[in-house]
Formats: sequence, structure tokens, C-alpha cells
Amino acid sequence: MRLARIASADGVAFASIDGDPGDGARVKEIAEHPFGSPQYTGRSWALDDVRLLAPILASKVVCIGKNYADHAAEMGGEAPEDPVIFIKPNTSIIGPQAPIKLPRSSSRVDYEGELAVVIGQPCRDVKAEKASDVILGYTVGNDVTARDQQRHDGQWTRGKGYDSFCPLGPWIETELDPKDLRLTTELDGAVKQDSRTSSMLHDVGRIVEWISAVMTLLPGDVILTGTPEGVGPMADGQLVSVTVEGIGTLTNPVQDR
Repeated sequence: MRLARIASADGVAFASIDGDPGDGARVKEIAEHPFGSPQYTGRSWALDDVRLLAPILASKVVCIGKNYADHAAEMGGEAPEDPVIFIKPNTSIIGPQAPIKLPRSSSRVDYEGELAVVIGQPCRDVKAEKASDVILGYTVGNDVTARDQQRHDGQWTRGKGYDSFCPLGPWIETELDPKDLRLTTELDGAVKQDSRTSSMLHDVGRIVEWISAVMTLLPGDVILTGTPEGVGPMADGQLVSVTVEGIGTLTNPVQDR
């Protein structure tokens, strides 16, 4: 099932998507929330007649740093033995086609395409082999980073925490095996990142186990699983697109703030 948040003439709602985009797909409005067994209102629209928003509004976005060995190397460091976690504020979340705003205080803002995990129920101390039981599904993420500020500060909160620095979308795919998916990032149509999730140092189960041993995860919380080699800067007027096999493509324009 594909789950989305939409803006229609009747307001904002969760919805499921029936059919393939570009081939007469329709969205069916969900009453209240998408967790558990979604209930439908009976209203529906053509996909082309609604606007896709960020598919979920998380209480927190937990991220994994240096989860691909080639990315750790391009950043000038070694791959860590254990997952390295940090948090982006939920105010950084935007949806498809919403602009990534470049702050005036940064001279370099990078794209980082990633597979994103969406949690489906409250959980803590989840074993890796049970992680799928607490996952609602998967979406596409972009861990936008003010690289100069990340390096200057020696920690990552400011450089990764600006409003608009966490694009998510276009929807949540609930039936997906995350073990070996192709992940690509394009900047103005040129491929900049091209890897597979099988290259992650720590897989989704290990990540959920590690994070949930530290903090309680709530329905809708998002985990960004790390980015592969090929990160680089974006400039005003450019278009960045991240694609994850089996989910779809997340596209955002880049604008000066």
C-alpha cells in the first residue's frame, strides 16, 4: 500500500494511492490517521487533482551518520563500528516540490539522498529481527546539510537542522523489502549518487534496535538510514531528485532564503 498526505480542495488528509502515477491513479481519503487498519471516508480524487505533502509529520527524525563506507571515506574518516545517531528537528520536514531554502549564513549546502524508515507504533528495545513489526513503511529522504557549518561546529545540529533541510516523500510504501534497493540522486538531471541499500554498514533491523535502545520511537517517527558516496553542493535555481527503487522519486527545487 502507498500512503500519502494530500492537500485537496477539501483540506489536508492522509490517503492511500491506488494505481500507478501517470496512469490514472486515484487517492482515497483516510479518516484520522494511517496507523493500524486505516478507515476510509469514501471520498477520493484523481492523483493529479491533489498536492502531495510530506507523507508524515514526525515527532522526531533520527538519522544515521556514515552508514556507507564509501561516504565515510569521502568525508575523510573511517567507517564507525556502531551506528552514529543524530536528530533533525521536525520543523525541517518538507514535502515533494517544496523548496529547499539555502540559509544566508552557509556557503555550501549539500544533498544527501537516503532511504527513510517510518515507524508505525510506539516501541522501545526492539530486537533487530523484530524491527519489521514496528515499521509502517518506507519513504525517500534527503538529509540536506550545511557542510561548512557541520565542519566548523564539530557537531551536526546546526548544519542539519534548518527549516526545509529534511525533504520526505512522495509517499510511504508499506510493502517493501529494504535489503537491496537502488538509490540515486540527480542534480539538474545529472546522476550524482548511485548505490544500493545492501551497501549499508548497518541494516534497517540493526538501526531500529540501536535507536530504540536509546529512546522510545513513536508512530510517525522517521529514521534516515544514511547516504552513499557522491554528496555535493546545491545552488539557487537547481533541482534535486532522490529516487529509491520500489518507492519513487522525491524532487525539490533549491532556492536562496
